[in-house]
Amino acid sequence: MLELAQLRQSLLQTLENYQRCGVTRIPRVLAESLPAEMLATIAELRSPGSTLATTASPSSSLASANPSAAAGPAPAVPARVEQLVTPSVLSTATQPAESEMVAERPWSIPSLSIPDRAAHFEVLNNEVRACRKCSDIVCFRQQTVFGEGPLQPTVCFIGEAPGADEDKSGVPFVGRAGQLLTKIIEAMQLKREEVFILNALKCRPPQNRTPVPEEIENCHPFMEAQLEILQPKYIVCLGSVAVRSLLGLTLSVGSLRGRFHQYRQARVVVTYHPSYLLRNETAKKLVWQDMQMLMQELGLKVPGKS
Repeated sequence: MLELAQLRQSLLQTLENYQRCGVTRIPRVLAESLPAEMLATIAELRSPGSTLATTASPSSSLASANPSAAAGPAPAVPARVEQLVTPSVLSTATQPAESEMVAERPWSIPSLSIPDRAAHFEVLNNEVRACRKCSDIVCFRQQTVFGEGPLQPTVCFIGEAPGADEDKSGVPFVGRAGQLLTKIIEAMQLKREEVFILNALKCRPPQNRTPVPEEIENCHPFMEAQLEILQPKYIVCLGSVAVRSLLGLTLSVGSLRGRFHQYRQARVVVTYHPSYLLRNETAKKLVWQDMQMLMQELGLKVPGKS
């Protein structure tokens, strides 16, 4: 076994490596595998007296990043991402039990005017473009994919991550899965231009692989900031990655679909990702059931129902 001094030095080096990569807390999956004694040593190394102590976390709440925001209207100057988000839903401190129903909470910022939303989005999009946290992705991406749609939407669709077509165009859901999503939206008697579409990740993972938890967590503040600005009434999570990022749950889509969940003041529908439907045609009827549930909430006429 390593001597204590060697252990401390190894942990110190590891933490320095994390910070150079932009990570400010130990990922949940790693923390769960570490013994309590080691976590205590890490906490000691990261205490205020340590050279590794940080002055601020990129996922600081709005109140801590901008104390006056809680007492007054949104600042005129567009806020950076850390001023628009709460601590990540994937962190150990805030991860809800998977059986727990999330209570409705107000949005962290007041509702913004369309021009203010556009200004905030411009700042946020620049931060997304500048992000280099996911070293296994950033070197391979052609560009980031921020999302598109109206700035005051009733419904937001959240997907997984950009694919090759999206990475090339910079627009979400333009490949085969995107064409199917457009058909689903139109079948709901809506237009694609009436909904906002974004992804849990803003960069394409190499070979379209499934994003790992650390990548989902790194991109979570961007997605959360987008939603804080948009403040939709309804959110549709397309697939398990979107569910994990938005709700912090790792249960299967099949066990979560068919009912509404809650995120802030938005009602959330969980359903299968369009790419899954391309591989499993029988699941299309389940997605249509979920969309009919949403249509009823929106006051839209559901075919076959009076």
